[in-house]
Amino acid sequence: MADTDRIAEITLDEASIARRGPDVEHERRVAIFDLLEQNFFAPAGIAAGPYRLRLLIEENRLVFDIRNAEDQPMRRIGLAFSTFRRIIKDYAQVCDTYYAAIKTAPLSRIEAIDMGRRAMHDEGSQLLQARLKGKIEVDSETARRLFTLLCAMQQRR
Repeated sequence: MADTDRIAEITLDEASIARRGPDVEHERRVAIFDLLEQNFFAPAGIAAGPYRLRLLIEENRLVFDIRNAEDQPMRRIGLAFSTFRRIIKDYAQVCDTYYAAIKTAPLSRIEAIDMGRRAMHDEGSQLLQARLKGKIEVDSETARRLFTLLCAMQQRR
């Protein structure tokens, strides 16, 4: 993995995302921090990075606005957002159950819910990785963190 195949800066377009609660804001900040610490991001057919990435939702499409270090546009890649709606909704429901459980449920129940939450997160990140195939190569950890950001753009907790 070359040092040029990475995201150096990432922003979420505030105009195109849902109003977020404190839990989602925390998840977003952690995902961005972790993503910037370590990621693999290699868009096909454009000059080497590092890249600045802006995620936005535009006309029911998830848009990856990829820019160079000087903030000059390099490529915009759009994915149908409808592809992700079901998994985001399901993931949000499992997360809500998890956050409610950690307040009162026994540890065994919390662990079981968390296993389901992680499996659903893996499913979402694999879907994202598959949809990006041929457009942007990302490793599984980068896909996981990008999926977290995608969820944070839609959730209201």
